[in-house]
Amino acid sequence: MKNLGEKLRLGVATPLNHPSVLRRTPAAPKNRKAARAGTPPLIIPTDRKEAEFDLNGHRVKLTNLQKVFWPELGITKGHLLQYYADVAPVLLPHLINRAMVMKRYPNGIAGKFFFMKHAPEPRPDWIQICSIAHSSGNIVDFPVVQDLASLLWIVNLGCIDLNQWYAHCGNVDKPDYLHFDLDPVEPASFQDVCEVAALVHEALDGLKIPNFAKTTGSRGIHVYVPMVVGPTQKQVWGFAKELAGQLAALHSRLITAQYRIEKRPQGRVLLDYNQNAWGRTLASVYSVRPRPLATVSTPVTWEEIAKGIRLEDFRIDNVRERVGALGDLWKPLLSPRGRCRLDKFFQRAEPAGG
Repeated sequence: MKNLGEKLRLGVATPLNHPSVLRRTPAAPKNRKAARAGTPPLIIPTDRKEAEFDLNGHRVKLTNLQKVFWPELGITKGHLLQYYADVAPVLLPHLINRAMVMKRYPNGIAGKFFFMKHAPEPRPDWIQICSIAHSSGNIVDFPVVQDLASLLWIVNLGCIDLNQWYAHCGNVDKPDYLHFDLDPVEPASFQDVCEVAALVHEALDGLKIPNFAKTTGSRGIHVYVPMVVGPTQKQVWGFAKELAGQLAALHSRLITAQYRIEKRPQGRVLLDYNQNAWGRTLASVYSVRPRPLATVSTPVTWEEIAKGIRLEDFRIDNVRERVGALGDLWKPLLSPRGRCRLDKFFQRAEPAGG
């Protein structure tokens, strides 16, 4: 895996005023053949420190393109930006109209990182803001990724992975999905995670609840349920907690739902429901993770999980080709059809005198 950067799609500089740059971002290909034949939205130069582009009238300046973000692999910030530009047609629909919590790695995975919620100033006037009130009463102005320009602006700040809100702006307490984060507790293995994922899938199928899986790109698997908007975040959290507790009781030798680390039994897979709590986020689909092999949080089928997958199978250098061949396996989470009505599982209090 040495010098992985050399295997990435390398481009040449294109002048800002060149007609090929001043164009709209291409739409996602409508079929597999088009996906394979498609061209990237733009080419990020590898022979200069900075580049500037005009994307749908938004001027974006990309900096420190040659800075190495993965020292062992030779992957630069420019390579990271190119990856996100290439997957933008399938990634953007999953980010639009959601607040973005920024986790910034200005010096790559070997350097220090920090969280940033408030959109930095100064910033381009075309960066949209989602204002969310915290329990403290403070209003936080989160940036929102709405298009290719804002996506590249966020990544250029050193955001290796993308962590978006679980609900749309304007309705931030009403999520449109719930999720489980499956994380191995040593010495549990990723194979154990896959086994637990299959159990979660079976349980949700038994309840006739649609569910989809993706690798976390870090250590485990995320299982998502697309929902009809309605229940509050606290209600979604409560449902996830109840189901996780039931599964942990049924499979106590394999699963734990114990959130407190000091009480968590070793050798289990944590079925983490608590990421559904207010203000928590997970790495989005197609996010590159700040891990040694530049792994990517990638949608997978249940058949693939059953046959056996490895986290290292999905990396910054091969996920684009997978998307070109299979399309967006996460597309059902965007559809208004086939979503779970989670409120039907909530107990309703009897009316007085009933």
